Amino acid sequence: MGESPRTGRRRDDTPAVTPAPPSDLLAAPGYGARRLYQAYLAAWNRHVDPVLTGPQFAVLSAVRAYPGSDQSSLAGAVALDTSTMADLCRRLERRGLIQRVESPHDARRKLLSLTDEGKSVLSQVNRRARRLDKALLDGDDDIDMAALLNALGARWERIAEVDKLR
Repeated sequence: MGESPRTGRRRDDTPAVTPAPPSDLLAAPGYGARRLYQAYLAAWNRHVDPVLTGPQFAVLSAVRAYPGSDQSSLAGAVALDTSTMADLCRRLERRGLIQRVESPHDARRKLLSLTDEGKSVLSQVNRRARRLDKALLDGDDDIDMAALLNALGARWERIAEVDKLR
């Protein structure tokens, strides 16, 4: 997992060397997770959509799967806290991709549905996202990488909830 130093040029045209990550950092799972996520963001921006973010895509997908659900309930399904979910939904609504309406039973709850534009954008982005998924997960047929990543995420979420580590 270690990398050799990267080289480039400085302004004065002398070679610049970017140091490789220290070995203790390479052994830290958080560093690996962050690096993985940064690489995913770069691939998403290049191959899927430079405007619609992964979390926005997740919200659109959840709204398609559960139309009429309230945004707080869907927040957990897309791994967002409720305040981030509210901000993200406002942005999607301003773009005309979702509609938010007050619940007839509780005006504080916002019920979500896709607009026609949202359905169209989601369909287009979904095709590109599935191609990216295939490119990222192809390789070793003996390992279900997506299942492994989700299991790891669930384990780390449980650890984040404990009061004290042993």
